[in-house]
Amino acid sequence: MSSIDWVILAAYFLFTIVIGGYYARRAGKNTEEFFLSGRNLPWWLAGLSMVATTFAADTPLAVTELVAENGIAGNWLWWNMAIGGMLTVFFFAHLWRRAGIMTDLEFIELRYSGKPAAFLRGFRAVYLGLFMNAIIMGWVNVAMTTILEGMFGVAPEDVFWYIGAAMLFTAIYSSLSGLWGVAVTDAVQFFIAMAGCIILAILVLDAPTVGGVAGMKAALPEGTLRVLPVIGSVEEGAGGILALSAGAFIAYIGVQWWASWYPGAEPGGGGYVAQRMMSTKNERHSFFSVLFFQIAFFCIRPWPWILVGLAALLLYPQLTEVNPKMGYIYAMNDFLPAGLKGLMVAAFFAAYMSTIATHLNWGTSYLIHDFWRRFVARGKNEKSYVLASRVTTVLLMAFSLVLTLFIDSIAGAWRFILESGAGLGLVLLLRWYWWRINAWSELAATIIPALVYAGILVFNIFNPTATIDFPASMFTIVGITTVAWVLITAVTRPTETHVLSAFYRRVRPSGLWGPLRTLHPEIGIDRTMGYRFLSWILGVILIYSVLFLSSEIFFGEAIDILLWAMVAGTTAPLIWYLLIRMEKKAHHDSPV
Repeated sequence: MSSIDWVILAAYFLFTIVIGGYYARRAGKNTEEFFLSGRNLPWWLAGLSMVATTFAADTPLAVTELVAENGIAGNWLWWNMAIGGMLTVFFFAHLWRRAGIMTDLEFIELRYSGKPAAFLRGFRAVYLGLFMNAIIMGWVNVAMTTILEGMFGVAPEDVFWYIGAAMLFTAIYSSLSGLWGVAVTDAVQFFIAMAGCIILAILVLDAPTVGGVAGMKAALPEGTLRVLPVIGSVEEGAGGILALSAGAFIAYIGVQWWASWYPGAEPGGGGYVAQRMMSTKNERHSFFSVLFFQIAFFCIRPWPWILVGLAALLLYPQLTEVNPKMGYIYAMNDFLPAGLKGLMVAAFFAAYMSTIATHLNWGTSYLIHDFWRRFVARGKNEKSYVLASRVTTVLLMAFSLVLTLFIDSIAGAWRFILESGAGLGLVLLLRWYWWRINAWSELAATIIPALVYAGILVFNIFNPTATIDFPASMFTIVGITTVAWVLITAVTRPTETHVLSAFYRRVRPSGLWGPLRTLHPEIGIDRTMGYRFLSWILGVILIYSVLFLSSEIFFGEAIDILLWAMVAGTTAPLIWYLLIRMEKKAHHDSPV
């Protein structure tokens, strides 16, 4: 790091705090401004904020590691989530905005009734907002320690203090500015981060050892550039090709996207994704914000990282068996000149801070709006709740920083969250479309996966010869959870009629709402479901066709480029046509 690099990095931090100070007064008006930007975000800013949050410090390193171990196809471990993401776009985005709530946990008492609903809301506020959220921030911190040690040579015993300073800085501007400041800084941070990653990819590809795309195609094993995984045995996937058993393939493509709760990819939307949708100007902005998010998330973000990851296989072959994710850090050190190195370090801090800022604001919204305001300090004025939100933001930062000390493995934390939430997703989807789902259904689907996962871990400890690993663990957890919550739903009382009626009048959901439809014939039937289903299928095709098109542009033949361009070029106008039809139909059928 030269002097100009440090100047660029300092300028970035100064710019960030200026944005936080600019929005401080607006965020201090009330909690709706603090947590939802006064429900006035344009779709593009909400979408950029979502995708910036998912661009954490660990993601380029994680993609580099996936590429080193399994080639381009290794990214299907997260590319499969596009199926659920597009489901959120077409079936849930308009409903979240229509609900008019502040957090997705407030939905619980809008949809369910009685003490079970109140307990579920308070329990999930602490469980998700404090513990699960702190684990997520903890693994982001662990990734940042890798960058600090590899890029700056910070000693392992000192890295905790650097992480603490970065978190404190993020907590300060987040607590000052609320969601407006977080969203605006997210957008700026995303452009800085993407610019840095694109520049690094260009410089690395130009290295003599790499020889550009043509050099990589000639030097790397053919399977490394394969986009689709091999479905079969491990031997068939030898040579850096991702090989999935039939069970694993079914788990990823057929189960995970709808069954598991995972931050940023919750079935039906939730967490900070729901927060951004609810903060937009109207239903149309909500829809386009999450549509833009899905396209940017899957099709735009990963390719600069993939290219650097592939180049690192040629530049640093010794890392393949040791610590392949460090290839990205070494590439930054070796190929970025003065000035650009400072920009790239700022890009990593931008990626880190955008993720931490969002999780601090989102977690605080749960703890204040769904726990403190709901159960502890009722009836206070808005200024007191904003003050409590700002204090809680800093305290949440401190808690997650301490928890970081106990996280050794990012992969372990990822698996814990994914599998301890397996089975919850179906309830999160159906609660919008089936009147019979009640608070007991969701409470069971929240608690039982964690209990089953804990049982699997204990069983593996005491009987290591009969271990249950993925995908068998996924089928086990989802199967037990689903049977349990369906039985519990059948033997417990449905939500009280007056609560269901209020929800039905406000949200106007489709699906299995027969008793409520009889009570409220004036609302009419939503006749857009066929359009939505077709749009969802086309949306998934669009995402994957653009992914294949991108791969062919870099590594394929002209005929394949033309084929996938035709698929994407046909799918996008069809989706636009269906959107127009949906809007006209919805306007015609909406109650007066």
